[in-house]
Amino acid sequence: IGGGMTAIDIAVQSKRLGAANVDIVYRRGPEQMGASFFEQALAQTSGVTLRHWAKPRRVVVDGGVQAVEFEKTRLTDDNQLKGTGETFLLEADIVFKAVGQVFAPGVLSEITPSLDLYKGKLLVDDDRKTSLQTVWAGGDCVYGNDDLTVSAVQDGKVAAIAIDRFLREEGANG
Repeated sequence: IGGGMTAIDIAVQSKRLGAANVDIVYRRGPEQMGASFFEQALAQTSGVTLRHWAKPRRVVVDGGVQAVEFEKTRLTDDNQLKGTGETFLLEADIVFKAVGQVFAPGVLSEITPSLDLYKGKLLVDDDRKTSLQTVWAGGDCVYGNDDLTVSAVQDGKVAAIAIDRFLREEGANG
């Protein structure tokens, strides 16, 4: 359940690991998916079925997952997502929820001075250091990142090297 890169990764790998049927269900259309068209095509050529315009309503459980009930969706005239009332069941024995996360900078303001943000994401330098002296960041919450796992891993590596350098300099100076 979801339309981003994580949903595609889970689905493609599940299929490659031997799952007979793998479906991705997304509440909007292919144009609104977080996954690129390349990734969507990769999923389809890997045997994954993409189902658009449906949102989950409930998971049917009887000693384990049996199915997921979905409700078809549509956009209203003011571009809001709305359920149509029409439902369908999709058999399942495993369900992955890959619906994403949103960075909530307001939470940080309660515990630390404000961080420099742009378009709701953290600004960092080349070492992934934020505007705070001892805070580094990476991954999806950083402005300019391409929201890929490999990028987040690289951010972690770059930040770790910078943190190590910072700590060594602090130790030498203090």
